[in-house]
Amino acid sequence: MFNRKIDVAPAAMPAPGEPPTSSDLKAKTPPDTSATEKNQSDIDAKYEEDEAENGKTGGLSSYQRMRPFYLMCVALVILGWWISATVLQATRHRWIVQTIFAWFFILVIAFRFIPSHFISRPISAVWILLVQEPWYRLPYTVRMTLGWMALLAIIFGSAFGFKLSGNTRYGDRAISVLGLLVFQFGFWATSRNRSAIPWPTVIVGLFLQQAIALFVLKSGAGFSLFKWIATLANDFLNSSLAGSGFFFDAETTQKHWFFVNTLGTIIFFIAFVQMMYYLGVMQWIIKRFAWFFFKIMNVSGAEAVVAAASPWVGQGESACLVRPYVDIMTESELHLTMTSGFSTIAGSVLGAYIALGVPAQNLITSSVMSIPASMAISKMRVPELEEPVTRGRVVVDRGEDKNPPANALHAFSKGATFGLIIAGQIIANVLTILSLVAATNGLLTWIGKGFGIHALTLQLVLGYLFYPITFFLGVPRAEILGVSQLLSTKLIANEFVAYLDLHAIQSGEVLLTQRAFTIASYALCGFANLGSLAIQIGVLSALAPSRGKVIVRIGFSAMACGFISTLQTAGIAGMLF
Repeated sequence: MFNRKIDVAPAAMPAPGEPPTSSDLKAKTPPDTSATEKNQSDIDAKYEEDEAENGKTGGLSSYQRMRPFYLMCVALVILGWWISATVLQATRHRWIVQTIFAWFFILVIAFRFIPSHFISRPISAVWILLVQEPWYRLPYTVRMTLGWMALLAIIFGSAFGFKLSGNTRYGDRAISVLGLLVFQFGFWATSRNRSAIPWPTVIVGLFLQQAIALFVLKSGAGFSLFKWIATLANDFLNSSLAGSGFFFDAETTQKHWFFVNTLGTIIFFIAFVQMMYYLGVMQWIIKRFAWFFFKIMNVSGAEAVVAAASPWVGQGESACLVRPYVDIMTESELHLTMTSGFSTIAGSVLGAYIALGVPAQNLITSSVMSIPASMAISKMRVPELEEPVTRGRVVVDRGEDKNPPANALHAFSKGATFGLIIAGQIIANVLTILSLVAATNGLLTWIGKGFGIHALTLQLVLGYLFYPITFFLGVPRAEILGVSQLLSTKLIANEFVAYLDLHAIQSGEVLLTQRAFTIASYALCGFANLGSLAIQIGVLSALAPSRGKVIVRIGFSAMACGFISTLQTAGIAGMLF
């Protein structure tokens, strides 16, 4: 990763007039011819290997020559599919998604041969001339005032500019707006250094979070796009049922048992992600996301990569993408790294929550919204006071694998083995945590009966503590306690157990209203819990042994920021519902 200059000193030569040493005589001694003849067979074998390698290279060169033709044929097939799908009546209604999907891949293929500067330079020239230079000519106070006005306009416009739906009232939306302001005031009041808060980063992050919510929840194109992504993800993950059906009958797979359906989905998805990593697809996607957030939010390259990767690869794996820089990260960078991991879920568990009845578009939207929100919240809580090493560049480290896969199929197989390990960990954690919570509730119930309280549980105690927070999300009054108990379960146990409880509630006789269910599904979508805190401390301490004390010191702060980040996302969903 780092270029190092190695100076090689020349061999020492005898001074003029001095006799040569024994080492000099050995150096000048001609090589032993018998040894050369003895190793002739090794030389011949090496020559044959080189010839074979040259043959492979020649084959590769042949492919490289035909590669433009192959890619052109693929582009034409995609173009033909797009024209046909747009014309046919059966698929004409989804033309927006089809157009984005088709032309994305066509442009990717085209820019394999067209230099990107043909597009980027004219755009950059127009942007700098008409936007960037006039904007930065304005005084800083004027720019900040315009930024705050734009942020407040999109917040209040989102909350009160759309018709009500379901059991929502304008008072509920007003409470969600108030909750957003209260959360931000809390971060400002508890900031490590209020004078160093980068307000442009905060404003852009909160604006983006609101804009993404508007695009998805109130835009026909945005809703269609994310619904298509969610449907595609759901159909893709359901492909794992074919593997589960090999071990169990069709009737068993239709019962949606956790052991049969959910764990099979997790193993399949992790194997697929590992194959995409081998092919470089995941790195390409993550780097583009990171570049976008790096440009518009002025964070360091390492922070942008980790935050952009968190919704896709998880809280531990995202830090591994910037492995060479973790040990030299500033405290603010480490805090943002942990916060972004706590505020999102990983793609590997997406199928598990979908199987529990959580709408896929809610999960995907929440994770994407939490990327800019986690950056803004973390920079308010722990502002940057140093100069990050990766400021000004985005680098995605592919890591060093001691035993790299031979091909994509081998990577898929290794990913399946790793997925089996993850599934085993999930089984062990869910089993032990549910048992521990039950034991704790049993003890509390026994103690509570001495005071005449017959239903004293851990969820009830923390539920009352989280009651004010849940109120500020805009949950209907009669359902605040139930949702707050779900939040307490998420924090103490994990979000998976909380989603299990939510699924049980929606499968029972007394259901949550659509507004309460939507807010709860967003609020639970994050890894902020005590178990994940231990995971993050372990992973980052292994990657940065010298920063162990700092990581432990800021761990609870990052978990709290990640927890409230998902609540803030849920509150914004409540504004627009």
